Amino acid sequence: MKYTFLLYAFLFPILSSAQKTNADVFWANLSAQCGKAFIGEVLEAPTNDAFRNHELVMHVLSCDDEVINIPFFVGDDRSRTWIFTRKGDRIQLKHDHRHEDGSMDEVTMYGGTSTSTGLATLQTFPADQQTADLIPAAASNIWWIEVVPDEYFTYNLRRIGTNRFFSIRFNFENETETPPPAWGWE
Repeated sequence: MKYTFLLYAFLFPILSSAQKTNADVFWANLSAQCGKAFIGEVLEAPTNDAFRNHELVMHVLSCDDEVINIPFFVGDDRSRTWIFTRKGDRIQLKHDHRHEDGSMDEVTMYGGTSTSTGLATLQTFPADQQTADLIPAAASNIWWIEVVPDEYFTYNLRRIGTNRFFSIRFNFENETETPPPAWGWE
């Protein structure tokens, strides 16, 4: 009995550190789509939103243990890339915006970092201070991403205190050809 307890006391920290967090599972599920591109649809947006009138394509361009880059195209506009970065047991979402010549837009690199390990299929990203400083109206933004294996990726935005809500979905059955590079990612 004494040796069993000692063995358990020795192995428990090793075994528990090997357990995957929900952020780890989310990361693995997103990484599983690496190299693939998908056609999306608007689920919810303001009625005058230009996204409704264009083809939406996301391309899970590159994935490693620290960063996942996902260019997001709206018609011929290749200015947007979602950048997911591991921050310990948290995940950061940033929006990289570029001009057609590849130069950075004035409004770029806004987003936030998850405040917990989230769910295996859902991570939330409240606006960070950089976002509040860059876009004061977006200080109350909350983004959330759903990745449901073998089903879909959903990007969502809610601006707390307003009726602004935006949601787009990319069904993993709607795979498409790899698009040209995002502006600035050539």
